[in-house]
Amino acid sequence: MKLTLETSAANLISAWEPDAIRVGKNWLRGHLILSSQHIIQDWAVTAPEALQAHDLKPAIDLGPKIILLGTGNRMVLPDINLMTELASQGIGLEIMDTPAACRTYNVLIHEYRDVVAALFIG
Repeated sequence: MKLTLETSAANLISAWEPDAIRVGKNWLRGHLILSSQHIIQDWAVTAPEALQAHDLKPAIDLGPKIILLGTGNRMVLPDINLMTELASQGIGLEIMDTPAACRTYNVLIHEYRDVVAALFIG
């Protein structure tokens, strides 16, 4: 699925496939964390339902107001306490499937929002 053709200095998601995400012209495989200026590849997580706050530390360290959690091909809810822990740090957590997270990320980047996407691939 093609998402955008726009050029920008920010990291934008230009396409998504079940096993990869294209950021700009580069296809990235493996779970990743993405902000307008940073790409953290090979995010060491196993499954969305097992996600803990410490797993999101690389995303939190980027200083977002919102973290979009893309849980793969379908939406999977992690531990409910995860949302509470992030809220106590002033960070909103939005949970959705990865294709929806990719689309939402691009919209928020275009709105110059402080957003980070934490994306499970596949």
